[in-house]
Amino acid sequence: MQFLARRENGFLARRDVDAVEEMDKPDCDPVLLDRTYSQFGLINATVAGWRRTWAAQIRPRLSSSRPSTLLDIGSGGGDMPRAFARWAARDGLQLSILGIDPDDRAHAFATSQPPVLGLTFRRAFSTELVAEGLKFDVVTSNHLLHHLAPEDLQSLLADSEQLSRGIALHNDIERSRLGYHLFSLGTLPLRRSLIRRDGLTSIRRSYTAAELASVAPPGWEVTARFPSHNLLVHRASDA
Repeated sequence: MQFLARRENGFLARRDVDAVEEMDKPDCDPVLLDRTYSQFGLINATVAGWRRTWAAQIRPRLSSSRPSTLLDIGSGGGDMPRAFARWAARDGLQLSILGIDPDDRAHAFATSQPPVLGLTFRRAFSTELVAEGLKFDVVTSNHLLHHLAPEDLQSLLADSEQLSRGIALHNDIERSRLGYHLFSLGTLPLRRSLIRRDGLTSIRRSYTAAELASVAPPGWEVTARFPSHNLLVHRASDA
């Protein structure tokens, strides 16, 4: 009983940095991977909280008369850039969006979907865009930070500061028991993809708000968001 109690107390106490998501493996089943990309839209619409962030942080920076630009880093299958494009069109805003991802498989899936006006995808790292001197009004990423090694996280945040002339918003999962158990139950029907398996691995790899704040450079602010998410924000005017 004491052994079981110790195990329970230690569950999710630390980041499981050695856990690897199936979709990050080069030999990942391509059928399962494509099914996973196709289901990300549903998952992100349910748990990621971007509609609230769009309304509070992004939409006020855009205009119906002046063109604006948004860069989504690690765009995966492209569901979030597509959502941003829909919301901008709905709100009558001029917005050009670039989604980047270095993974050939993600890029192939994203570009295989129906085209959206004002949205383009590119297979690239953020460092390549920095080297090209590109700037964007808004820089975003979704569920990316927990994938990165410590040095890659610092590189991403440095690139985000260079690429953004307005605001950078990195939205990621927060590690918690409640989030783990709710996601485990809520995704039980999604058995023909990697959503459940990799999602639980992602939670084990993810940061708490305090952990993320401790590794974020000066000028970045962490806000814990419901349900079980962290929003890491940098405003160019604050630098």
